[in-house]
Amino acid sequence: MDNNTQGDTIDLYGDEEIIEVIDLNDMDPEPDDLADDLEDIDFEDAGNEGDDEGWETEDEMEAEQDDSELTFSKHKGSVFCVSLDPATNSMAVTGGEDDKAYVWRVSDGEVLLECTGHKDSVTCAVFSHDSSMVASGDMGGLIKVWKIETKEEIWSFEVADLEWLEWHPCAAVLLAGTDDGNMWMWKIPSGECKTFQSAASQATCGKVLPDGKRAVVGYEDGTVRVWDLKQGNAAHVIKGQDGHRGALTCLSCNKDGSLVLTGSVDGFAKLINTATGKVVGQYSLDVGKVKPSQHDEEPNSIESVGFCNILPLVAVAYLDGTLGVYDLSSQVMRHRCQHEAGIVHLQWEDSSSVVSTCCLDGALRLWDARTGSIMAEYHGHSAEILNFAINREGTFAVTASGDNQSKVFCLQRPDR
Repeated sequence: MDNNTQGDTIDLYGDEEIIEVIDLNDMDPEPDDLADDLEDIDFEDAGNEGDDEGWETEDEMEAEQDDSELTFSKHKGSVFCVSLDPATNSMAVTGGEDDKAYVWRVSDGEVLLECTGHKDSVTCAVFSHDSSMVASGDMGGLIKVWKIETKEEIWSFEVADLEWLEWHPCAAVLLAGTDDGNMWMWKIPSGECKTFQSAASQATCGKVLPDGKRAVVGYEDGTVRVWDLKQGNAAHVIKGQDGHRGALTCLSCNKDGSLVLTGSVDGFAKLINTATGKVVGQYSLDVGKVKPSQHDEEPNSIESVGFCNILPLVAVAYLDGTLGVYDLSSQVMRHRCQHEAGIVHLQWEDSSSVVSTCCLDGALRLWDARTGSIMAEYHGHSAEILNFAINREGTFAVTASGDNQSKVFCLQRPDR
């Protein structure tokens, strides 16, 4: 693996449970300020190359029940990931086991860009904040960035095995976490680079906070770090008694980035104040237990977490098929929504109390978090749904499945 393009690095073998390093700026930055901030970062260089293109359309599928409006079936293997473009929500990008990613139009399935040249399954595929570029990353650590308008590959770089990939919320900056514990940050397309090093424990999940100045990263050893992207150091490290007792699987932040919710294989979700690094809440199915017992049977792994934007609620999805809806501050479970199979992913609608889930049973479900009741159920896949994305208005969902297909479902609700 090509790790030779490193900028400033930080080794965080600290003994403290929480390390407070900096005073965070409370002011909400403008995009231009963020871009200026990022100009000051001490980056070094990396390479780029190539181009490609492609087009196609869809139609067909004879499952017993298919509620979808459109089926995208260009992939020749399981489809692992899907994202919608943030600017218009009119394009989807899917990545699959066939070592390819496709950018396609949601309305008719027409391929706008075929991302080729990967050497392993494409497990990450995401649009830049302005939807002008798309990044695709494979399991082996090869990351490529494409300009959608010209269908041209404008940058490529190889890291250790890739765990996650995410664009900065308002700058042409790409971040990635790898299984050697590093978080990488690149300016695109120049490829100038900075690394954020930690102990040799996989950086299993990560998220850039809405202020654009910090990123929260979860690790395989149960540690959570809040990184200062400009300074290159950890503002806070949550570990030991405060950290998880197993690998982090997922994390999510609330709308202003003041709180982060983390999920782990230990069966606990933790609520962290990003300004102080303090754990301010904990959610579990075993409400009677405060701490997990050393000798418990296999804990119920948490697969996905999320905040409701309009009510003080959080949702936690468990591998045993339970969706827990909790009161944010009291940590009391409001509703237990049971699925027949393990939940893979959840997503709240942007401006309602509806939370959607996808499952190993191949169904997409919509739940009313106020009542805990199911609102709708969508079928059409013949294998598990591995990921999905919902548009801003909550009117459609795009899924990625182990049946080699991606589908577009129209989400119809009585209140619309």
